[in-house]
Amino acid sequence: MTKTLTGIVTSDVADKTITITVTSRETHPIYGKQYTVGRKYMAHDEDNIAKKGDKVVISEVRPISKRKSFKLDSVIEKARGTIELKDDIADILPTKPSKEDKVKEE
Repeated sequence: MTKTLTGIVTSDVADKTITITVTSRETHPIYGKQYTVGRKYMAHDEDNIAKKGDKVVISEVRPISKRKSFKLDSVIEKARGTIELKDDIADILPTKPSKEDKVKEE
């Protein structure tokens, strides 16, 4: 029985390789508090189908390389797009006039 995991693609930069983050909730054995654990896996993507942000299923196979022992089974859900914030937010937000601006106006 092969191990299958479901996670989110966090990187698709390398050719035929994707990095998947699988998150799970675990309970501390003594304190009983729940916490989130994220594990990263490298998987083989032969046709470069998966893109960053996609939800995918990977399954365990014989080792393909030093760090890859999983392959992409299927893409469950495509990413809906990314939101990129501008570096210079000062252009968007209105600012208070400074003392220098007041002097220039007079």
